[in-house]
This record gives sequence, structure tokens and C-alpha cells, in this order.
Amino acid sequence: MAPSPLLTPFTLGGDLPLKNRMVLAPMTRARAGDSHCPDAMVARYYVQRASAGLVITEGTFISPIANGWVGAPEIYSPAATAGWKEVTDKVHAAGGLNFCQLWHSGRASHTSLHPKEGRAVAASAIAIDEPTVHTPDGKMPHEVPDALTVDSIKATVADFAAAAANAKAAGFDGIELHGANGYLIDTFLQTKTNKRTDEYSGESLEGRFRFLKEVLEAVLEVWPANRVGVRLSPNGSYNDQGSPDFREAFPWFVKQLDTYKLAYIHLLIGLDFGFHKLGEPMVMADFRKVTSTPLIANCGYTQESGEKEVADRNTDLVSYGRPWITNPDLPARFATGTKLADHPPVSIWYSAGPKGYVDYPNADGTVV
Repeated sequence: MAPSPLLTPFTLGGDLPLKNRMVLAPMTRARAGDSHCPDAMVARYYVQRASAGLVITEGTFISPIANGWVGAPEIYSPAATAGWKEVTDKVHAAGGLNFCQLWHSGRASHTSLHPKEGRAVAASAIAIDEPTVHTPDGKMPHEVPDALTVDSIKATVADFAAAAANAKAAGFDGIELHGANGYLIDTFLQTKTNKRTDEYSGESLEGRFRFLKEVLEAVLEVWPANRVGVRLSPNGSYNDQGSPDFREAFPWFVKQLDTYKLAYIHLLIGLDFGFHKLGEPMVMADFRKVTSTPLIANCGYTQESGEKEVADRNTDLVSYGRPWITNPDLPARFATGTKLADHPPVSIWYSAGPKGYVDYPNADGTVV
């Protein structure tokens, strides 16, 4: 019997050999505490899942005002950079490879998460049209963010570059720019959230892409292109997103990214995060037609649907999130056909401590 397409090797960026085509998707787990610094428990979590061809960290904040989630990690301070070095050293010792996802939460944040820096920021001063946001003080109404000025855009680009340098110092194998799910970069890409009239204007695809372009080119001063990925969510409604021209816009964005010869483009293509229903949802085959850059397909894939995407050459890699929470040895389970453990209750996804985080056994009953 031929091996599962997901379990065949792949060389990423021409020089990074992956043992399989299964990627640990970035998932916020909120175990970094009030310090936002990863510790030995966080390292253990990633080591348990180091059998992935590639491990992508949870979203990691690039600056204090980028913080939009209680207990999520950062990579702008020396302490957090040192904490991530412990993670990467242990993942490498376990035979794994890891990219750090650089995250600015934009308007999905709240003043209480960064009181010294003030209100959250976004492409335009438009609040998320959803009831509440989680804050250190409990659920609060969403605030209207401040629209970034051109000067503050330049400063934010510099924050991304500094975080990219810290990720290199921490020993990561590469970085991923989080351009999906209604966070800061995505608010520039989409007409729903970009009402600017300057050079970053939502009135043109070039204007909408400009911020991501500047961020990308800044981090490419730190990392070679074949060690940088970008994540996008063309179909998603998460954080009140969705643009009517998504079927025109996102292939255009991907074509622009293709010119940089990146490590990969990571597409949150599935509908588990919700679909904005502004037209027929895009599929991986739509993007395979417009780029030669390696693709990662994400969101809601089973073993069978992931295998089909790879076999049909619609994608090169498939990232799995929720199944990897309770199945730390997910590739081995796919290889043997072992039944997967059920998803955990949402109530413990983001709780503190080891329960629901590092206490799930492998198929043989061991906990690493």
C-alpha cells in the first residue's frame, strides 16, 4: 500500500527538509500568563507535537499594542525571546522544525490589554460589529480603534522587523506573517475595514496590499524569502470580516506574494471559522492556478480530505489545528489508522495550567 500523501517528505524553501506534509497550525492556547513569556510548559506542548513536518507557533505579539489576547505570548522583549529560545532548542532536540507566527491583533484588541499604549489600532476607525471582546476585566464591548497614521504605519512595520529579528535570535527556522482573521494586516487587505483615502487606500488592490508589502519587505531584510510565510483567510468572517470582491482580491494578493519566492502561503480556506457568504467560497485549486509558491491548506481538514488535496496537487502541505490538541502524535495516528481522541471542550482551550494543554496521551497511553 502506498503511503499517505500527507506522510511523504517535502523540501520547504529549497533547503528545509520536512519529514511529512502535516503542519501544526497556529493555535492560541493562552498559557503564557500575565508576562506573555513562554516557559517550560509551553516548550513541552510544542515538543509533544514535534512529529509535525513543520510546527507553527501560536500567534505571537510583535509589540505591546499588538496584544489582543489574555495570556498569549509575545516576542518583543528580551525575556520572551529567551523563553522562545528554550522552546526552539527543545523542539529541535526532538527532531522538529518551527516557524514563529508574528501577530498584531489590530482592532480585535482593547485598551485594557495595553493601557499605556491606548486604544487598539486598525486600517480605519471601524469597530468590530460583535457583542464583546475578552479582556483582563472580563467581557467588554468592542471599541472603535484608532486609524493608523502614516507615521504609525512606519513604526508598526519597524515593530514587525524587530520581532522578526528576535525570532531569528530565538532560533526559529522561519517566520509567518499573520495576515488573516480580521487582525491588523487583514484590516488593510479588505474593503470592509479599509476606508482609507491615502496610499494605503481601500479603493485599489494596490493600496490595500501596500501595508502587507511593506511589512513583508521589512522582514525580508532579516530573513531570506524562503524562510518566510504569509497566512491569509479569503473566505473568513471571523472578527466581522468579508469583502464583496474577495474572489478578485485574494488571487491578486497571492500573485503579488508569488513574486517574492516565499517559503509558503498559508490559506485558511476551510469554513470552520465561518464563511461570509458573499459569493461561492474559494478553494485551494483556485489559488494553485495563480501561484507556484508552496501552499498550506488549513481549517477543518480530515485525514481523507487532506490526503485528497495533496494527491490532487491543490496544495503541498495541510495544517491541522484542533485534532492536534488532543492527539499530540497525530502523524502516527494517521499512519496507523488509530482512532482520534475527541476534541476537548472549548472551556479548557484557553484555561491556565497544564490541564487540557500538555496532559493528552499518545496512542500508546504515554504522555511525553
